[in-house]
Amino acid sequence: MAKQVCAGALLECSMGMAPAAMVVLPLNRVNTGTPAANIMDHIPMLNIPPFGMCQSLANPTVAAATAAALGVLTPMPCIPATPAPWVPGCPTVNLGGMPALQDSSKLNCLWAGVISVSQPGQQTVSEP
Repeated sequence: MAKQVCAGALLECSMGMAPAAMVVLPLNRVNTGTPAANIMDHIPMLNIPPFGMCQSLANPTVAAATAAALGVLTPMPCIPATPAPWVPGCPTVNLGGMPALQDSSKLNCLWAGVISVSQPGQQTVSEP
């Protein structure tokens, strides 16, 4: 069974160089000790913080810095770009009218990174 993701969950990006803690506002009025997340908690810089430095050449700042360094990969500060919701959500549990976010869900960044949940922020609430 998947675990419910909540505020403080540790996230990792495949193109980022550091983990980051997810921020969930108490809009869904459901708590697992802290506010629980749904698939719509994907807003960059609000829900999804930066992951240190980005090393994706799809990121324009990384591409420009790499070109300036004559082709040597030059990571630049991460600025997440996540326009679409997390997938998949939990099909049997809705929070705030949307599927709940589970620890097996993924989020795609426009800069070719895939964001995943490494720790859900709590260990007691499971989703079917």
